[in-house]
Amino acid sequence: MGKFFLYVVVTILVIWAMDSLNINGIFKKGKVFQARLLYFFIGISLIYLVTNFLMDLFTITKLF
Repeated sequence: MGKFFLYVVVTILVIWAMDSLNINGIFKKGKVFQARLLYFFIGISLIYLVTNFLMDLFTITKLF
């Protein structure tokens, strides 16, 4: 239950943080699908990595 709550919180934070990125400058014109797919995979990766890092940190330090 704690990991699910952490996933929800981290997902909201990652979406909020990635909203400030302008990745259109690094892609060729007309490559909208590829840009969106990369953006999606970067978001999923960040959510997974940050959540697991925090869970390991909480487990090691016994905060929760």
